[in-house]
Amino acid sequence: MEDSQRHPFLRNLSKHRGAPSTAIVIFGASGDLTSRKLIPAIYNLGVDNLLPADFFLLGFGRKDIPNDEYREHARSSIDTFSRRPLNPGLWDHLGPQVYYQQGGYDEKEAYISLAQHVDELEKKLGRDLQLLFYISTPPQVFEPILENLGQSGLAKRNVDTPLFTKVIIEKPFGKDLNTAQHLNQVILHQFEEKQVYRIDHYLGKETVQDLLVHRFANAIFEPIWNREYVDCIQITVAEDIGVGSRGGYYDQSGALRDMVQNHTMQLLSLIAMEPPVSLDPEAIRDEKVKVLKAIQPLKLGAKDSDVVRARYDKGLVGGNPVLGYLDEDGIPDASATETYAALRLSINNWRWKGVPFYMRSGKRMARRVSEIAIQFKRPPGILFSEGTRFDLAPNTMVLRIQPDEGSTLLLNAKVPGLETRTQPVKMHFHYETTFGSNTPEAYERLILDSMVGDNTLFIRGDETEASWKLVTPILDHWKELGIHGLEQYSSGSWGPLPSERLLWKNGHEWRRPGF
Repeated sequence: MEDSQRHPFLRNLSKHRGAPSTAIVIFGASGDLTSRKLIPAIYNLGVDNLLPADFFLLGFGRKDIPNDEYREHARSSIDTFSRRPLNPGLWDHLGPQVYYQQGGYDEKEAYISLAQHVDELEKKLGRDLQLLFYISTPPQVFEPILENLGQSGLAKRNVDTPLFTKVIIEKPFGKDLNTAQHLNQVILHQFEEKQVYRIDHYLGKETVQDLLVHRFANAIFEPIWNREYVDCIQITVAEDIGVGSRGGYYDQSGALRDMVQNHTMQLLSLIAMEPPVSLDPEAIRDEKVKVLKAIQPLKLGAKDSDVVRARYDKGLVGGNPVLGYLDEDGIPDASATETYAALRLSINNWRWKGVPFYMRSGKRMARRVSEIAIQFKRPPGILFSEGTRFDLAPNTMVLRIQPDEGSTLLLNAKVPGLETRTQPVKMHFHYETTFGSNTPEAYERLILDSMVGDNTLFIRGDETEASWKLVTPILDHWKELGIHGLEQYSSGSWGPLPSERLLWKNGHEWRRPGF
């Protein structure tokens, strides 16, 4: 009896988006990201009948773990972190397809053994497998993994067929322009660009994907999405947590590298790019790169700087007292690392000339929220401009990335009554209210896209270099300054006062995020 007859949920497993028979190899198989996100994401693709009928998961790591023990680890990850409960029947099918390969990331013999394991699976199936390598490791071993995949022949398997090998690379993708360029050179020495999927999980979030729909599937927005009608655009990526147990890593990174160069810059490129000629992945990524290249170099002097950095001090978050950054575990007393960064950007193109873009990201802020706010210009002050009875606010469209995904449009309306009074009002759309709360995780979408060969939501090599080209001079400037110019802000606040001054120059002020 076929599997699909024994287990009804396995029917049409490979028919939804055409994913070929696939083996995913995860480097960093016992790591936190793999346990919390990757294994649950793969399992939920199975629940939704989106895995290919012939699917294998091979964990690769330094620890010596028997297959049965790793399968139990995978099952436990699903039990603990999956958005949906484990289905015993589905696991009876998927569990035996999970394997573990022990080896050092710099040991060529381990990759030869991995290739032999894949050959054995293909012989049993009687057909070739697509290989998808997921590099979920610390960045210092990216290079040996990539080189060994090339030297072992795994990188070039089926390279001229639809089953060509793919590789997903987690951030951080370099730590400045030079290291990003070097990593790109290493990659392209072993792989072709079409094989490479540089992942930023923010791009897998539903609201981020919905940016294109908001802009290009609604005729009321695109005609006013320009310098004639938009006053400014604000992007906020705020966290209420501190560095926690990641202090040692974070102190080598900081807010600019950790959040702004990747997540926040991705949001900017999607909100500001020109309409692509089609939904073809390269057409979309071409327009994103054009926007990044059009951003003007930032002013970094002491006077009228376009950049502010700061770190959190002790304070209250959610009513609870929390430590300052220097009191966290693993943070040296002489640290000059920023936990908050704010930028004022100018895009020198026809659409956005003269429109300031503001972005900020920080830890231990007042609340956890990621949003894009498009603030429109006020109408001429002819009507509704006299006296205090007209409470008017600029029309603003807010796209909430997380939490409470959705959008809000701020309008001005008349207050009911015999006297003409006005008041700002909000029109809300929430994903959970409209579509239900069981939204797929970002990694589910991104892993599925990589299996079927859709790289729309992944970052191209020239795109990451364009972003680093903008950010690296800031990092170099801060390195020269050391602790000088590093502001402080209380935990539970919205950041330091100098970040407010970035906006005051143009008559703007930061939004206080919240629907």
